[in-house]
Formats: sequence, C-alpha cells, structure tokens
Amino acid sequence: MSLSKQLLILISALFLIIFSVNFVLSVNNIRGYLEGESKIHAQDTATSLGLSLSPYMVDDKDPVLETMMKAIFDRGYYKEIKLVDVEGKELVVLTNDKVFDSVPEWFIRNVPMQAAIAESEISSGWSISGTVLVTINPGYAYFKLYEQVKSSFYYSLATFVASLIVLFLVLRITLSSLKRIGGMAETISKGNFDIIEKLPWTTEVRKVAASMNVMSRKLERVIQNLNKKLESIGKKLQLDDLTGLSKKSSFEMDMKEVLASHGDAFVFMIKIDALTTLVKELGSEAIDQFIKDFASILKLLPMAGGSSDVSAYRFVGSEFVLLMRSGDVEQAEALAKSLSVSFTELGEGYDKVDIAHIGVATFDAFNSTDNILLAANEAYEQAQLIGANSYYLRKGEDRAKDMAEWKELVFDIVDNEGYKVSYIGETDNLQSAGVLMRDAFSEALDRNGDVLSIGTFVSIAEKFVKIVDLDKGVTTRVVEHIKTNNISYEIAINVSGRTVKSSDFRVWLTTLLTENKAVAKQLVFSLSAYAVTKEIGVYKEFIDFIQALNAKVLIKRFETQSIAPEKIKELKPDYIRLARDIGNGVQHDAEKYEFAKTMVEIGNILDIHVLAENIQSDDDVACLKAVGVLGASR
Repeated sequence: MSLSKQLLILISALFLIIFSVNFVLSVNNIRGYLEGESKIHAQDTATSLGLSLSPYMVDDKDPVLETMMKAIFDRGYYKEIKLVDVEGKELVVLTNDKVFDSVPEWFIRNVPMQAAIAESEISSGWSISGTVLVTINPGYAYFKLYEQVKSSFYYSLATFVASLIVLFLVLRITLSSLKRIGGMAETISKGNFDIIEKLPWTTEVRKVAASMNVMSRKLERVIQNLNKKLESIGKKLQLDDLTGLSKKSSFEMDMKEVLASHGDAFVFMIKIDALTTLVKELGSEAIDQFIKDFASILKLLPMAGGSSDVSAYRFVGSEFVLLMRSGDVEQAEALAKSLSVSFTELGEGYDKVDIAHIGVATFDAFNSTDNILLAANEAYEQAQLIGANSYYLRKGEDRAKDMAEWKELVFDIVDNEGYKVSYIGETDNLQSAGVLMRDAFSEALDRNGDVLSIGTFVSIAEKFVKIVDLDKGVTTRVVEHIKTNNISYEIAINVSGRTVKSSDFRVWLTTLLTENKAVAKQLVFSLSAYAVTKEIGVYKEFIDFIQALNAKVLIKRFETQSIAPEKIKELKPDYIRLARDIGNGVQHDAEKYEFAKTMVEIGNILDIHVLAENIQSDDDVACLKAVGVLGASR
C-alpha cells in the first residue's frame, strides 16, 4: 500500500474517531438542553396557568376554566394539560398526541428523551382547590434535535470531504518528491546518475533529496574514475610496452571482425632476421631504439601511402604482423614494396644490408586465423629465398565453385538439422559450489562425415542469411535439453548479428519462451563484445528484449579495445566474460589483477556479474575468486 493511501486512511480514521466522539457529546448536550428547556417551559406554564385559574376555582364547573386552559394549550407544544380537584378528580383534560413523521423511529429508539412534566397547586383563598398538571410533547424536542443532528452531520461530512481533498492535494505535492527520489534511486541502480534539479519544499524531504543528489554525483564520479582506470589498464594490456603496437590477442579479435564482415583481407608476416646479430653488436638501449624505429615504419608507412585501414601488431620479440582490411592485390603489393625500401634504409643506419623479410597472404571466408598465419609464414619463407628485405605475396585462388558448393552444403545442413549441439566450457561458480553455466557449441559435418570448420560454416550461413534458422534450431535444442534432462544450471547460446536484427527471430523467440517460462531464466544469449560496440543501439534494444522475456544476456571476450567501459552502463547485460588473456596470469600480473578488480567493482555497482574464461592455473582461479569474479571456466 502506498504511503499516500496509508496517510489518508490514518487521517480519515482519526477524523472519524474525533467526529464520532464530538457528535455523540453534541447530541447528548443538545438533548440535555432540550429536556431542561422542556422542564422549565412546563413549570412556567403550570405556574402561570395555576395563577390564572385560581379566581375561577370557586366553581369547578365554570366553563371559563376549560376556555383558559385551551387558550394556553393551543399556543404551546403540550402533550397534555390536566386540571384535577383536591380529591384528584379530573375536571378538565386536554391531550395532543401529534407525531412528527419526519423523525424516523430508529432515531427515537436510539436517542430516548424524558417527557417534561410539571404541576402547580391552585389556591382559593387560604385553601387548596386543585392542581394543574402540564406535560410537554417530546415530539417537538425530537424534531428539533433531529434537524440539528442532520445539519451537524452534513456540515461535518462536507468539511471531511473538503479536508480530504485538500489533504490529497497536499500529500500529492509532498509525496511526488518522494516518488522522484524513488525513481532517482532506481535510475542510479541502472547506472544513470540523475539529480533532482528542483528540490522539494518540505524540509525533511528536501534534505533527503539533497543527500540523494550528493550520492548520485559521488557514484557518477566513482564510475567515471573506474571506467578511466579500466580503459587505461585495458590499453596497457593490449599494447606492447616497447613499441606501442597491439598484441597478438588484438590481431585475433580483428580477424574475427574480418570473418564476421565477410570481407577480404591481407596479412603481412614480418620478421626481423638481423635482430640476433644486432643484439650481439649493440647494447640493450640501442636494440630498444632499433625496434622502436622498426615499429614506427609499420605504423606510419601505411598512412603515408594512403592506406589508413592497416593495423600493426607485435607478436613476439622479432615477429610483427600487418593486417590490411581493405584494398586489392595491387595495393597490398605496393605496401610490401614500400616496406621493403624502408627496411633497406633503416638497415643502412646500422650497417646491415638485410634486416627483415615480408610474407603476404590473402584471407577469405574459407580461411581460419591459424591457416592465414600459416600461409603468411610460408610466404615469409619464400621471401627469404628471393633476396635482402624482399617480400612474397601469396595470391588466393578462384573460389567461385567452392562457394557454390559451400552454400549448398550449409543450406542442406541447416534445413535438415544436420548438426549437433554439445555443451562445453563448464563455468564453475567460484563464490559457491556447483556449475554456473555451460556453452552450447554447434558442430556440423560434411557429406563424408568430416567435421567442418565451425567458423567457416557460421560465416557462410551468415553471408547467405541462413544463420537465423541455425540460431533458432540451436535455441530449440537447448530448451528441449534443459527440459528433458532437468538441467539446473544456465546455458549460453551464441547468436549472430543478423539474428539480433531479425524481427522474425524475436517473434519466434517470444512464442517459444512464453510457452517455456520456467526454462527462460536458464537461457543466456551470448554476444560478441566487438559486434556489440559496432551497433550499440541495436544491441541495447535486443538486450532489453531478452531481459523482458526473463532470459539473460552475456557479453563475451570483453576488453577495453573491443568495447568502451562506459558503454557497459548503457547496455546493462547480466554477465560480462573477460577476454581469455586477462584471466590467465592474473595472479602474477598487476595490471591484469587491477583490470579484473576494477571490472568487478563496476559490475557490483551496475548489478552485472563478471566471468572469466579458460583459466589454466589454480592460483589464477583463487585470485579471481578473491577479487569477486562470479565464475570461471577451466
């Protein structure tokens, strides 16, 4: 029950109690007054009538007696006037039994009144000649009392209604501020730190609102500082300390983006062959400077040549990679030539003719990241055979026929549900015993029974808009698996970008989860952090849609390079799974430890659970548990 209703009921009850007490007292007082007035009136009438009849009592049959008594009787509200002689014989009796129909019987029963009776002796000379008795008709008193009660009740009722209206308006104005404070608390819990600009006029509520404003500002600053800290640590984790280039984990993330976008790309494998010799000839500072100069060429040369969509990475000490996301073979070869010339110029400064070689491989939907790196390494080995600082570009083959075969295969597998779903990646609950979650993993087989590359399979399915049907089929199997096997833990289901945008999928999922409400809370729809950051608005709408169906959402492979920390507040998923590299080695890496700790702090404020993936070491698991990470897979 709302506070306004409670206050209205309480004040109404108090008003009713006070009104009832006052009303009863008022009725009794008025009744007592009327009874007293009736007695006085009866006594006055009897006295005056006795004096008036005294001269005529010599003859008790004198008609003047009755005439005078009628004159008095007709002017007053009397029930009876009676004249008796000294022996008690009735000489004249006048009665009036008039009843007031406007006074209800229940009123007369519940408010009894005594009929006022008075008498006066009549003297004739020195002797008593008779007695006159006067009885007041109580009907008149009841009539006056009833009219007074009615008017008092209606006036009181009108006052009560008016008071309630005024009270309701006052409470509405006063409690509206409390509602604003309550709404503000809800928005703060969702990560939106609003403030109340116009403070309420009620002193106590004003103080509460001011305190909420202070708390909101402080929490906003805390979140901002944590986001900045997280972003700073995340950048350090993704960048090589010496060169400032991205690490291998960033390359793998970018390759997944290329695969998801169905685009072509070129991978440049670059290795410093002269580094071993230089280490023997130069000091550590000179070697560091050489590597920095070498990295500068990789960062600046593509931009100077007009190729801004090129990213540079450092894998290990002498191994570097370039990823060209757009362009054709001619542009890739032109960049390789420019790099070759720049390496020659750099080598001259160190009296080295040959310092590095470049292997270039093309990437398409049929390749995996490991395969493209293997092809680039083979191209690098070919470049070593060509000459100093040379390059070799390994061109792709015509895949038109293969693509048609792939399309037919993918359609056949999806339409006939020729795939199986297994449940892998057990995520243990670190804060309590038991399994928290498993991942649903799809596996497809070709006509020969060989396992297909799931990355290529999904990429082809998404390219030809068959991925939505695949995601529907996997979701249906997960629901049946939970129901059939009485699964108690949650199961994560990967969904593609096309599925997220599909209105048909949403209508279908609404029907499925409405029919399986008990299962809905165990479904966790897994989204790639990189895909989410590309279309925040679309994914925010999808997350809200899923949560409205009582299901959950997980953003996987989270690190600050893929998605900005402040966007988490906007998205509000149920889970965030840290990138694999962040969890491993956290026990002995201060930056990884701070990253995980900061992410947990943000999650606690925003009510988001943090998970870790593929943790190898028991020490790392213990460290993550101490930090507050909810679950981790091994």
